[in-house]
Amino acid sequence: MSAKGRQILVTTALPYASGPLHLGHLVENIQADIWVRLQRMLGNECTFICGSDSHGTPIMIQAEKMGLSPEIMVEQIRQEHMADFQGFHIGIDNYYTTHSPENLALVLDVYQKHVAAGNITKRTIKQAYDPEKKMFLPDRLIKGECPKCGTKDQYGDNCESCGATYSPTDLKNPYSTLSGAKPIEKESEHYFFKLKNFEDTLRKWTRNGHLQEQVTHKLDEWFTAGLQEWDISRDAPYFGFNVPGEKDKYFYCWLDAPIGYIASFKNLCERRPDLDFDAYWNADSKTELYHFIGKDIMYFHALFWPAVLSGAQLRTPTAVFVHGFLTIDGQKMSKSRGTYIKARTYLEYLPPEDLRYYFAAKLSSRLEDLDLSFDDFTSRVNSDLVGKFVNIASRCASFISQYFDGKLSATCVEPKLYQEFADAGTEIAIKLEGLELSHAVRLIMALADKANQYIDEKKPWAVVKDADRQQEVQDICTMGINLFRVLAIYLKPILPQTALDVEDFLNIPPMQWQDRMTPLLNHTIKTYKPLIKRIDKKEIDAMKDAMQKDLPPVPTTETTVTAASANPPIKETISIDEFAKIDLRIAKIVKAEHVEGAEKLLRLELDIGTEVRQVFAGIKSAYEPEQLMGKLTLMVANLAPRKMRFGESQGMVLVASAGGNDIWLLSPEEGAWPGMCVK
Repeated sequence: MSAKGRQILVTTALPYASGPLHLGHLVENIQADIWVRLQRMLGNECTFICGSDSHGTPIMIQAEKMGLSPEIMVEQIRQEHMADFQGFHIGIDNYYTTHSPENLALVLDVYQKHVAAGNITKRTIKQAYDPEKKMFLPDRLIKGECPKCGTKDQYGDNCESCGATYSPTDLKNPYSTLSGAKPIEKESEHYFFKLKNFEDTLRKWTRNGHLQEQVTHKLDEWFTAGLQEWDISRDAPYFGFNVPGEKDKYFYCWLDAPIGYIASFKNLCERRPDLDFDAYWNADSKTELYHFIGKDIMYFHALFWPAVLSGAQLRTPTAVFVHGFLTIDGQKMSKSRGTYIKARTYLEYLPPEDLRYYFAAKLSSRLEDLDLSFDDFTSRVNSDLVGKFVNIASRCASFISQYFDGKLSATCVEPKLYQEFADAGTEIAIKLEGLELSHAVRLIMALADKANQYIDEKKPWAVVKDADRQQEVQDICTMGINLFRVLAIYLKPILPQTALDVEDFLNIPPMQWQDRMTPLLNHTIKTYKPLIKRIDKKEIDAMKDAMQKDLPPVPTTETTVTAASANPPIKETISIDEFAKIDLRIAKIVKAEHVEGAEKLLRLELDIGTEVRQVFAGIKSAYEPEQLMGKLTLMVANLAPRKMRFGESQGMVLVASAGGNDIWLLSPEEGAWPGMCVK
């Protein structure tokens, strides 16, 4: 242990450099930042690193769409990510990139060590290939049904629903996200990492306190199924590092991305002579290494990563902390549902520390998903932070300023109560370090209730009216200010900017955890200024409106008959009698799914009130199947059934479009019902 206490290195998962950060990215980064700030307040040396995951086919494709080189695009996005993290007061010491000279050198070194140890093999495999785009498809550009649980629209490497990992060729009803075409199989020679060589090492490591119990149990499933060789190469075209000796083969980004943690730290060490790179990464290191990640990537961090490190004679993580997903008002984050919130959008309308506090109030050490309910969010911030926490300071500071020139008493009149608050810091620190953030917040707010109760009982506003009891007023309010200061110490890791404002208001140096043991007495404070403001529902509504900017326009009665942008010529006219033969019904979509081998079709099951019909509709470009469930559409109910190679289509759906891929359907609340006739 150094003179600065424990030496700790913390990382969070590297955000992919293909687009902006959203609130889901902030869950683990806020969680990690709170943990890092606590360690520093406890006197430990804690370094926090991250960076952009900058390689892969999606990066290459996105750069092409933007008319930029991949290098320029990932740097632009890296800068945007850094600004967003800073906006949320996330104090990352070095936000680097996996596309760096340091990472290239480390990747080659790690790879060569595994080659020398016999952990790399090469063989020809069949791989998914897009016949329209004429390119091999990476896992993330293939979607289909999970081969384990059947969940639709899962990526080609792992299932977000059940956590299973698999090969893209295992997906049911797969399709290319680039063209919609069904991938074909094509042979290609690839490099593989022999994960099985590390089975004994991994069995011990996963059971030795490095993981949450839930994660260990989940990993047991993979051990039972048998550890598979890991494909660590990709074919051109690809943006990444070349495999040595190969022209058109690249390292898979999941190999070089975690090594990017090491590269980011190495880059920081070059600018920070106080950091010893070898001391942190040697196999016998006495320092500590912690990874904060989401549950969708625990397989890579809890199996592949320790194996890669171990085989390269590098230290393995002290612990991997895994959290659940973020939902918004009970729904999975989705652009189409209007529950996708960019980090920057939030910052334009709401204070960053409100979200930090809310996440802390909801997070535990378990893998449970976290829901951001805006009603609950508003209530907690207004009740806890405004109504309880800063209320203590505002109630007491006015008396200290008005009657005592800002001077606190020289005496702590309630030493037992103060000691109770100070002693609570031990358990609160234990809960925060153990990632039981919600428990810690409950303890802090219980103390805030007790502080407000003390002020209510002592009633300084009544006592001050008695000229002979002025000292009593100063003592009461000094006690209140000191209880507030202790609470501010406990909330500092969660509310770092507010803590700075508190330190300025109290006219004190940066607060450390140990400071709670000594009250602030015979000391002059500054005039109180509001520290946290209440959330107005209008701010929430304004943010929600901003979220809708990128969504398809909502149809009106005028636009429901708008012609497609192609403006095809009008066909031969028909008589009113011929038109009267058409039976148009409102139909409810009760099931929707992809059609294997069809580029544009979805198979729909339509409830028309009296029966359920099967219809094949060419609306795949506009909707994913799960988005259609429960929607209403217009159907030609008396169209003769048509035999298709996919099955019998028992009608036709009618939809409206303003051109492009946008197609409008109705929701049940819009005043229609299954079977309703529209003529």
